[in-house]
Amino acid sequence: MGRLFGTDGVRGLANGDLTPELAMSIAVAAAHTLAEADRSHQPVAVVGRDPRASGEMLEAAVVAGLASAGATVVRAGVLPTPAVAYLTSEVRADFGVMVSASHNPMPDNGIKLFAAGGHKLSDEIEDAIEARIGEAWQRPTGAGVGRVHDLLDGAEHYLKHLRSAVPHQLDGLTVVVDCANGAASDVAPAAYQEAGATVIPIFSEPDGVNINDECGATHLDALREAVLANGADLGLAHDGDADRCLAVTATGEVVDGDEIMAILALALKESGTLAEDTLVVTVMSNLGLKIAMRDAGISLVETKVGDRYLLAELREHGYSLGGEQSGHIVLPSHATTGDGLLTGLLLMARMAQTGKTLADLAAVVTKLPQRLINVKADRSVVTHPAVVAAVDAVAARLGATGRVLLRPSGTEPLVRVMVEASTPELALETAEEIASAVRSAA
Repeated sequence: MGRLFGTDGVRGLANGDLTPELAMSIAVAAAHTLAEADRSHQPVAVVGRDPRASGEMLEAAVVAGLASAGATVVRAGVLPTPAVAYLTSEVRADFGVMVSASHNPMPDNGIKLFAAGGHKLSDEIEDAIEARIGEAWQRPTGAGVGRVHDLLDGAEHYLKHLRSAVPHQLDGLTVVVDCANGAASDVAPAAYQEAGATVIPIFSEPDGVNINDECGATHLDALREAVLANGADLGLAHDGDADRCLAVTATGEVVDGDEIMAILALALKESGTLAEDTLVVTVMSNLGLKIAMRDAGISLVETKVGDRYLLAELREHGYSLGGEQSGHIVLPSHATTGDGLLTGLLLMARMAQTGKTLADLAAVVTKLPQRLINVKADRSVVTHPAVVAAVDAVAARLGATGRVLLRPSGTEPLVRVMVEASTPELALETAEEIASAVRSAA
């Protein structure tokens, strides 16, 4: 699998390259690495999962690995990734584990790790964990073996936490919520209803195999249709583990992470709580967001793709908002990681506060036409001379009126080609030109 950890934990084909044996080994190495700094007590780990069928198998392997390493395991069951991060902090656990492949299709699965406090791991800690996989170690016996406990009210604790973050009741708003047949299928409708919204849930009946299946944040057509059919004020879409949120206006227009960030950034600036009037984004954010924020007196800081890089920047400098175009939005005053439900609540709270439609709020951003093409290829292809030449040629042609970004995915065997240009036609033409070079070189 190359380097085991990608941009968001370890992912692979469940029971293929991500086997129970590997999951157990990762759990043991994580327990040894993340708990070794404090040997005054038996380490405690919170474990959650999304509802995909392989999660049952991999959760069992993770729990067994942790207990065999002497860790006390608090099994939270099926909950969103941000809920597991929150509970890791809430119960003062030494670390947390989420078994999920997020937006990936059902056959995949993954393992995400959180340090104490519910924070994502640095590259250095991930490398340290990976280096310890398979090492010889002294197994505890007797009372030294870890115990396993089920946390039965984890969802209630998480919902209470979300309620405390909502500044305005959502009375009068009707929202269609696409739960992606994922980890938020129960808690997302509950969170929005408790805040006062009228909720119409769709894709909220997970059966272990239908997660992300033509639904959720990567497939918005059904949500758009449902919003229009029900005359709703907006639609919200989560992914399989609910750390993302994308939106749809009352007329079916998609509102992506860039536009959501702009809406939230302006709300925070207005209230005087946008630290240093700065928004943290990744290199994937649209040039239109940069222009809108500049005009509003808000500075941008760019990071690599991956919410943990955003989190590192947010934590280091004390910024209060960051996110990705894909819908990972991070608000450190409320959460230690991207939280799709929190994002949806605050987006609707802004609508309730201002009395404006989602379309009106999103209009602050005029996006440059953008084209993203995913090509199945090994990451090494990005340095192939023919690919480099194609990128340079397109960049020279676009000049200051566009940009090119070529990067390997951190979660799938793909190379992502992204082009922004002055017209949709030019964006498509030039993106296809680079994608063709990538395919030829692969």
